[in-house]
Amino acid sequence: MLKDKNIIVTGGSRGIGRAICLKIAEQGGNVAVVYAGNDAAAAETVKEAEKFGVKAVCYKLDVSDFEACKTVVGEITKDFPSIDGLVNNAGVTADTLLLRMTEQDYDKVLNVNLKGTFNMIKHVSPIMLRARKGRIVNMSSVVGLSGNAGQINYSASKAGVVGITKSAAKELAPRGITCNAIAPGFIGTDMTAKLTDAQKDAILQSVPLKRMGDAREVADLAAFLLSDSAAYITGEVIKVDGGLYI
Repeated sequence: MLKDKNIIVTGGSRGIGRAICLKIAEQGGNVAVVYAGNDAAAAETVKEAEKFGVKAVCYKLDVSDFEACKTVVGEITKDFPSIDGLVNNAGVTADTLLLRMTEQDYDKVLNVNLKGTFNMIKHVSPIMLRARKGRIVNMSSVVGLSGNAGQINYSASKAGVVGITKSAAKELAPRGITCNAIAPGFIGTDMTAKLTDAQKDAILQSVPLKRMGDAREVADLAAFLLSDSAAYITGEVIKVDGGLYI
């Protein structure tokens, strides 16, 4: 349970991020909902979280902006008495084959998915180090482990998140801070909604459980890793993929 814990979730307005925010709230935790641009979606996440009787506040932020991350973390510390957990979920895609991929396509995805994860850990970890406790959960992907045609930028960013996770876990462990990653597979979100039925069917043929995952199934794992029950788990990359990457 996460009762009275204060947790930051980036990319918290929709999809997996929203599911994580609501799972935290359901378990009694307060949530700082960090989002990039959809004001209405962020407000809806806050409204839904507050139904559980917890505190929820939204913060607009481009996580790829180092100084902006520092500023927003400072704002969060004024609104919440502690920061007990951080979920780095913010992510973007710009899929295309290598020969068509532009430098802008590559940089945009790496800046949000990878640098954004670094930026938030950089500014939140000193707070956790002083408190001598904390939980960090980073969102990787199965394609960060296996690679995927048409996703060189996304795969690279998510593989980098694995490296950040393991390195941060080693650095922060002496102060009681854990850092783990989740690697979702084919999950029903706005990103996968863009795929055609034929593309979805082709992917599902490779999933042993023969179905798409639900964002709430990822949120369940995130909540566990944020809890006291996961105090002796760190540096791990846990797949939620229906057996896609066995």
